[in-house]
Amino acid sequence: MRNASPELGSVVRLRVKVHGVVQGVGFRPFIYRLAHRSSLNGWVRNTSGNVTIEIEGREMDIERFIGSLKDDAPPVAHISDVATETIAVKGDSGFTILESKAKTGEYQPVSGDIATCSECLKDIFDPGNRRYLYPFTNCTNCGPRFTIIRGIPYDRPLTTMNRFIMCPDCQAEYDDPLNRRFHAQPNACPKCGPSLLLADREGNAVACCNVLKKAAGLLKEGNIIAIKGIGGFQLACDATNSDVVVLLRKRKRRPGKPFALMMASIDEIKKHCMVSPDEKGLLLSAQSPIVLLRWQRDVSNIAEGVAERNKYLGIMLPSTPLHHILLRYTGIPLVMTSGNISEEPICKDNNEAMRRLEGIDDYFVLHDRDIYSRYDDGVYLVERNEVRALRRARGHAPSPIKLPFTSRQIMACGADEKNTFCLTRDKYAFLSQHIGDMDNEETLEHYEDTIKLYRRLFCIEPEVIAHDMHPEYRATRYALRFAAEKGLPTVAVQHHHAHIVSCMVENNVSEPVIGIAFDGTGYGRDGNIWGGEFLVCDAKGFERIAHLEYIPMPGGDSAIRKPYRMALGYLLTLLGKEIPLKNLPVISRIPAEEVVIIKKQIEQRFNAPLTSSAGRLFDAVSALAGVRGEIEYEAQAAIELEMLAPDDISNLDAYPFTIEHENGILLIRLKDLIAAIVSEVASGVPATIISGRFHRTVARIIVNTCCIVSERRKIKSVALSGGVFQNRLLLNLAIDELEKEGFRVYSHRIVPANDGCIALGQAAIAHFS
Repeated sequence: MRNASPELGSVVRLRVKVHGVVQGVGFRPFIYRLAHRSSLNGWVRNTSGNVTIEIEGREMDIERFIGSLKDDAPPVAHISDVATETIAVKGDSGFTILESKAKTGEYQPVSGDIATCSECLKDIFDPGNRRYLYPFTNCTNCGPRFTIIRGIPYDRPLTTMNRFIMCPDCQAEYDDPLNRRFHAQPNACPKCGPSLLLADREGNAVACCNVLKKAAGLLKEGNIIAIKGIGGFQLACDATNSDVVVLLRKRKRRPGKPFALMMASIDEIKKHCMVSPDEKGLLLSAQSPIVLLRWQRDVSNIAEGVAERNKYLGIMLPSTPLHHILLRYTGIPLVMTSGNISEEPICKDNNEAMRRLEGIDDYFVLHDRDIYSRYDDGVYLVERNEVRALRRARGHAPSPIKLPFTSRQIMACGADEKNTFCLTRDKYAFLSQHIGDMDNEETLEHYEDTIKLYRRLFCIEPEVIAHDMHPEYRATRYALRFAAEKGLPTVAVQHHHAHIVSCMVENNVSEPVIGIAFDGTGYGRDGNIWGGEFLVCDAKGFERIAHLEYIPMPGGDSAIRKPYRMALGYLLTLLGKEIPLKNLPVISRIPAEEVVIIKKQIEQRFNAPLTSSAGRLFDAVSALAGVRGEIEYEAQAAIELEMLAPDDISNLDAYPFTIEHENGILLIRLKDLIAAIVSEVASGVPATIISGRFHRTVARIIVNTCCIVSERRKIKSVALSGGVFQNRLLLNLAIDELEKEGFRVYSHRIVPANDGCIALGQAAIAHFS
């Protein structure tokens, strides 16, 4: 080492430990280059818990090094803490990257998968480059991460790339500190890396010299192809071909739920949708999620069957070289939906896909790089100039959520719909990717396997198990079984309390709030189905201070699938014989014998559980207005009701309703609301107007109730949660009206407002229990 003269500053040596998402993001190569640029000596290595650096040189140079480490880190890195310690000078010469070192009990956050960077795109479309049209091209700035990781530290032997031995050219890149593929763990090329195979629906190889070019031709001919992506299989077809879209719906058993699309560029997307600067940034982000964009039907040739009766299209850009190449060959927008039968987990293995997708696709595009963790595509939207999660998945999970407290090691098992689980320790909440609805054994197996992976990666041995109060939830039964096997205490958490606390956690709020939890269903303390709730709460407890009045659900779950049953429940309970049922279109379409059965169920309270659910109220109004009497996917009636509302409803008045005091609780009475809607339906008022007025009414219910509660409790903070608040119109109306009344309003951005947030709230409540 060169000796520094006194005027240039004394030589010192620091040990630096960098915590956060700093593995798998090009951090060690960044440190190597930074040290060489600053003429500093020492080394850097990955450990199980951090990136450790020993750096030696002039004090002023080291100060600049530490500043640049924080300010100029790779864009997908996230530094949560930098700890420094002065140690003895060793007189090193040069700077090196040492072999990674595993330490028992240590952990660190792991990067999600990263969309293909601009430099790799140049490589794959440069005819003179050795990676020309190679679908597995990556570097330290992009490519697969969490989907291929089996353990940490993040090194090739602990990934599914372990069996691919790098050729001399790739090894030279991997060893060259000045190359952007320096220590890129999935580094590969056509000579030594994974390869593609095109197969027919029976699994027989289809001879061709260019798999993706052949697949593109098959797509343009109207075929459906199952493509092995980065986190699982996707089903692709021509999004402009109405016939093949209808065929895919039939084969996939997905009759109505909108399909996601993939388009080649922002310019292509703008041919079909409006794209704001914030939406453009989200589409182009390293996570590359599906983004809900306003559909311009009058200029778009996307098949109507992609998203019937919807104002929005869910669109993503290609996030892997495979997708970029395929879109370049097809030149058309593609449906790119999850490779599964509806409600089952996405397929990730070749044999699994050929078995489970049999009869859905016409061809397979397979490859031999194993997917260790299955991941759906994330779904996001931009509202009020903020990015909001609808489904937190590829790219975002398992990036941790910073907690406003230091947590015990807790496992929170989540809900049964849109399940996620959450593991906490220290200042981190590791919220899983979207697992899905726990309706089948395949999903439960995926759930249990993913919990094991997270526990192993993040070295978590739970001290407490949190679960929903619902005794029949599969997630609850798993929690109780796990706790019994380990001899651990459990905490049962009320569903809507978890909703509100999750919103508080992500907004770093600890003082009590008025929590408004509007959703479809949640097990209540009184044994009824809650879902239109006003709580005064914090993480330590809650008081139910107001709710929508109880209405019977004739037929139980069948009232969810058939909103006309819910409409009849409201009509018979609130209006009784005051209305001629046969004059209402929604009733006239119900078979007479079913109406008789529904009446008996309501009168005798047989198989007609009581609910205060806001989601069921939306369903009933949708049916009454003639929008949707039966649904083909969750929340369809409410979504289509929202889609019908005019863009500007400022000139529409709210319907009447009343708020009454009963046994210390505010009850929101809906008789006048339902009667007014019935009157307008009978008078031929368009459903668009009814929808607009109804949305304004729900916002007014929220504001009026909050004002009463605030006056009593002196609370001016409101937290909004529950799937109903994924309704853009209602969210905007509620926030605007609450802010006019002086409330501070908190809503979800990082985690979904739907049940995907439940586990985070459960974990926080369990910590304070």
